[in-house]
Amino acid sequence: MTGIIKPAKGARRIADIPPDWLAALNSGAAESRTLVEGLAVNFGVLLRACCPMLPRETIQTIALEPKITRRMALLGQGIALHTTPEVFAAHPSDTLRGGAAYAIAALPLTLAEKLNRLRPLADDPHFGVREWAWLALRPALMADTDKALQLLTPWAEDTAPNIRRFASEATRPRGVWCAHWPDLKKEPWRAEPLLKPLLRSETHPYVKASVRNWLNDAAKSQPEWVAALRT
Repeated sequence: MTGIIKPAKGARRIADIPPDWLAALNSGAAESRTLVEGLAVNFGVLLRACCPMLPRETIQTIALEPKITRRMALLGQGIALHTTPEVFAAHPSDTLRGGAAYAIAALPLTLAEKLNRLRPLADDPHFGVREWAWLALRPALMADTDKALQLLTPWAEDTAPNIRRFASEATRPRGVWCAHWPDLKKEPWRAEPLLKPLLRSETHPYVKASVRNWLNDAAKSQPEWVAALRT
């Protein structure tokens, strides 16, 4: 699609998305600027346009799934089964880059290998792709708490703010749009090696907000520990 005219502001309501801009999002020629725009994407149209390797039945199953997180997981499984995540890791569509994150999570790799391949998407310029990246990998992280914290602790000291934020957001005890992490709700102190560098020297607002939310999550079950950690 050529001659795309980008609206001055991202839409806050689906009704406010101009038809030509919605067509650009659905064709995979543009990326969303707001959550509303991302949720407005028609997966059936997008996948038929950009994912010819996916069987028609797979596209239909994905498109008909009502829950967005489940829809993204199904997209990732389809990509992992019929092509490779890297095909979409730099795609103009943030939805398809998010699908690449879920595809990496679906591959039969070690947790360390998944993190290594997911890293560029965890540091993606688009806010939505960064969210899909940690949401995609969270089940695998939760399956091995000690290993996950061991691998992510160096991420908490990385020079890239998005990588530090991934380490915090992906391990939140309660999280957003995802299952709670029982181990870290019960024993949040297991994440102290990851949290301490973020509490000690973090200055980036994006990361600080995530760490604050992490501690607020933990305070719901272990308030005394959180109070001691903050002092």
